[in-house]
Amino acid sequence: MRIKPVITTVFGIAIAAGSVFVANNSLLNVNGTDGASNQSELVEIYLARSEIAFGQTIERHLVTVHSWPREALPPGAFSDIAMLVPENPEQLRRAKGRFYPGEVLIASKVSNFGEKVTLVQKLGENTRAMAIKVDAVTAVGGFVTPGDFVDIVLTQGSNLELRAVTILQKIRVIGVDQQSEELNEQPEVARTITVEVTPEQGQRLALAQKAGTLSLTLRTLDGVEDKPLEMVRLRDLLQEESPVEKSEIQPTVRVRRGTDSEIVVIRRSAPSSDAAVEQEVADPAQKRDPVIDPNQPLESSKSTSEPADTQADVASVLTSDALGQ
Repeated sequence: MRIKPVITTVFGIAIAAGSVFVANNSLLNVNGTDGASNQSELVEIYLARSEIAFGQTIERHLVTVHSWPREALPPGAFSDIAMLVPENPEQLRRAKGRFYPGEVLIASKVSNFGEKVTLVQKLGENTRAMAIKVDAVTAVGGFVTPGDFVDIVLTQGSNLELRAVTILQKIRVIGVDQQSEELNEQPEVARTITVEVTPEQGQRLALAQKAGTLSLTLRTLDGVEDKPLEMVRLRDLLQEESPVEKSEIQPTVRVRRGTDSEIVVIRRSAPSSDAAVEQEVADPAQKRDPVIDPNQPLESSKSTSEPADTQADVASVLTSDALGQ
């Protein structure tokens, strides 16, 4: 009776051990399959080991290999070193743009076998490269660099006939002097600017250079609405009349009363009672005695002479008071 429980226990342990063994083998097989699958999804591509300048030949010591996920592979990336760096030195490829360390080498930025790299590789379809003579003022103080977009303004004429008009808009700069890439951090004054134009724009630009002075206006990186601009003349800027409203200047007189003083405005309009009072207050020293017209009636003369009699009475009263004191 005691042997049966022992046999059952041993049998259970064997089954458990077998289950563990089978599960372990299954996990190892799954991990091995996943590892092989992950390895098969990686592709070796070539990156720039160091900086490669525009037009420089691409040699083996300038590139390095790197594993890259196939699903995220950049279009045009090189996975074969023979396609990137041929054995024949005369067939070496050149960089059509600057490569920085760690950047993926792609076919669109690499020339064909043995091809010479010039500014032509930067031109778009059916476009031309044309140079413009500039100076520190017309080239925005040297802040125009390759890759920027500018508007071109023509200034022509003299004196009051001086005028300016924008002849081209959103023109890409592809070269400054002999540089086709921005290499310096500090702005430099250029003598020529090379721009990318269509054949029609090139004709207009050639005529404009002969007709007057060309100036560049640097465009913002944000969206700009391009619309036709009217010609601006110097006479449009010089206004014949001042924008300030005209005001009539009235003469003034400073009146002093003891320690106080004030400025009284003398009106130029027809004399009135208020104006007469202001003029008398302004210049009391020039006050004159009334003139008696002998042709007027006696009452009028009497009324006219009343102010003088009144002044005499006041004077006698003041004299009496003074003598009494």
